[in-house]
Amino acid sequence: MSETVLITGGAGFIGCNIADRLATEGRDIIVFDALARPGVERNLAWLRARHGSRIRPVIADIRDARAVAAAVQGAGAVFHLAAQVAVTTSMADPLADAQVNILGTLHLLEALRRRGGRVPLMFASTNKVYGDLADVALTVQDEAYVPIDRAVREHGIGETRKLDFHTPYGCSKGAADQYVLDYARSFDMPTCVLRMSCIYGPRQMGTEDQGWVAHFLIRALQGEPIRIYGDGMQVRDVLHVQDAVHAYLSAWRQIDTVSGTALNLGGGPRNAISLRHLVAEIEHLTGRTVAVGFAGWRQGDQRYYVADCRAARRALGLREPIFWREGVADLARWLSEARAPAIEAA
Repeated sequence: MSETVLITGGAGFIGCNIADRLATEGRDIIVFDALARPGVERNLAWLRARHGSRIRPVIADIRDARAVAAAVQGAGAVFHLAAQVAVTTSMADPLADAQVNILGTLHLLEALRRRGGRVPLMFASTNKVYGDLADVALTVQDEAYVPIDRAVREHGIGETRKLDFHTPYGCSKGAADQYVLDYARSFDMPTCVLRMSCIYGPRQMGTEDQGWVAHFLIRALQGEPIRIYGDGMQVRDVLHVQDAVHAYLSAWRQIDTVSGTALNLGGGPRNAISLRHLVAEIEHLTGRTVAVGFAGWRQGDQRYYVADCRAARRALGLREPIFWREGVADLARWLSEARAPAIEAA
């Protein structure tokens, strides 16, 4: 098998961390990225500075079928992270969102099918495929929503949860998720899906629309107020990018076992925090009060989402994830070093 790995969206936050790990292991990397998100060019420059000729940039759009078909030639594995990633952007332009997330994924799947050779494809999906989870009964404890059901409270939301796409973003990522799974079923292609919760860590420069852990830290480090949509008691399980990279590489190595399956990927109940919890931790880390303002709930926002990752841990042999307080401190250190003059990077 070829040592070359194709990473679509390879200059983005998760993509560049996967690229760095694989290049460090001695693999050649095709970084396929449109560089559309402001600041990701710095991630690409960082990769090239660290790994030189092992990094081969392809500056192209995932909607360009010819560019995609050319990129898959010679690749021994594909990590598909190129996407439109913000719910807010999908609400403003649903057509573009669908073209990137659905059509772009189909271009990639078709290029691999026509090429042949059973090239593994690992796809970055999202917890948004489960909808707003409005039927999950909740109570409030310690400024956080908590499920009343004991099993959900102890383990989180599992893969058996029915799909329920909300917002154009949820629809486009959900459709792509299902296409990836069906190509394994219909065409015997080795594909798997990782439905991610909130990933955070170095090389992430979050915005108000996406990457909230980094965004909150950036605002606080700049001495600027944080705006929270909703009441701030919504809960997510956060996962450090080092653990996410480990999961993606494990999925590749275990592709014969996990092909055709979707696995939840997140920090699990131990790393479940509310937005208010994160603000309090940032205040502890920085030693100063953070000004917080509130706005209305966003469309499709989940009051509670924590991934039940037991299936992924069994199938992929995943380690215990980094505890969120340690991970947030790690990201704060990286942002403190990197934020000037690159604070607006993606």
